[in-house]
Amino acid sequence: MDPNTTETEWGSKAWRLLSEVRSQSPLIQCITNFVSMDIVANTLLSAGASPAMLHAAEELPDFTPRAAALVVNVGTLSPSWLPAMKAAARLCMTLATPWVLDPVAASASAFRLDACRELLKLRPTVVRGNASEIIALSQASAAAQPHTNAASKGVDSVHKSMDAVEAAKLLARTSGAIVAVSGATDIVTDGNRVVGAHNGVAMMQKITATGCSVTALIAAFVAVDKSHALDAAVSALAVFGVAGELGMKMAKGPASLRMHLIDELYGLDESALNSHVNVTSL
Repeated sequence: MDPNTTETEWGSKAWRLLSEVRSQSPLIQCITNFVSMDIVANTLLSAGASPAMLHAAEELPDFTPRAAALVVNVGTLSPSWLPAMKAAARLCMTLATPWVLDPVAASASAFRLDACRELLKLRPTVVRGNASEIIALSQASAAAQPHTNAASKGVDSVHKSMDAVEAAKLLARTSGAIVAVSGATDIVTDGNRVVGAHNGVAMMQKITATGCSVTALIAAFVAVDKSHALDAAVSALAVFGVAGELGMKMAKGPASLRMHLIDELYGLDESALNSHVNVTSL
């Protein structure tokens, strides 16, 4: 992160990166869960990126090198998918292609936590999860406690994002990744600096796979600014949150918010971001 970025400059930074995504239309390979594929693809398309929902191991050598970034989401993890996830991440590591890990429900089972630990060894650029997921993965990464000590409720967090600040910093330091924690305040850290993105509305939590969607949006933003992954992650979270705030003005409930969120993301302009982005140093 540029240490000279002021709180009033984040709107301009978010607009610049969104504009780059729209102009470059980066190809984002998504190995993501069945529940999220539709909204993830539509989020990327509405932001201007090009999604590819591709996970067959046989296709990876031909396709993954063409991608501008990769998303690996373990939401509906199965033994048959894990080798492809690892192979794609390994290719990205070799090619210096950014990739983003979403450790969905990391502490729900030993198999799932072990898979996330294996993926973490392949040097993701960003790890994005809720507070409980990040706490569990941080503990596992530091070999501090077994997975059963990290509370989980399926894909939902039983912790608030601010509860995970120290865990996120530790995970960033041990993994080398930028770590983003979604919540009422989205937390992003490189292990030293901590930034809070305060945009979004509570009803977004009532729409399945909004977390998966913002993970993919982070990948698109990192794809157009590989050298500043923290700035890209913060900006993507802020942009998604602003779209949710604007969409909420017309929504009657979760279903209509989903529609309006995607519409607002598609139509966001510089003025809206400059007036709504709320990012602070913590």
